[in-house]
Amino acid sequence: MPDQRQIIVIPNPATPRSKGSRSDVNLRASFPDSPIFKQEISDVERKKAHQSLCRDGVVLNGNGLSSFDRDYVDAPNLEEVETGGGGLPSTPYTPNLTSPGPGSFNAADQPEYSGEIPDKEFKNQWGTGLGGLVSPSETSQRLSEQNTLSSYISGRSFQGSDGKS
Repeated sequence: MPDQRQIIVIPNPATPRSKGSRSDVNLRASFPDSPIFKQEISDVERKKAHQSLCRDGVVLNGNGLSSFDRDYVDAPNLEEVETGGGGLPSTPYTPNLTSPGPGSFNAADQPEYSGEIPDKEFKNQWGTGLGGLVSPSETSQRLSEQNTLSSYISGRSFQGSDGKS
């Protein structure tokens, strides 16, 4: 052990910028090929590039899948989920809450849940919106209708997603 205490890490001095401020020099250095910094394209061209690259069409080999449709046309309808025992969920919205029994950790040993299940129309939940009882097939359809940046609604996913019209 040293006789004198030593500073192991010398911290960088704090910058005098306020929170949330930006440095164009750092942004340009971090993202030199970004279309934001290219002066030769117009705002209209930027919007078109965003629409074609980020909003429209099918992504090939996206997210570990062979293809990925940005409109979520294959979103599951939870009303069609099989429920019961043997590892199946107790409802399309909740897992099976029963124990598989003494000494078993196998979900296939679970009996069908026989307890009280809240009504699907129960909407008095914390927060706002449609709640957790809306099928992805329904919400995905509504989200896909917003196909341009200008169609987004501030503070909501889509018209009516806050539980109001």
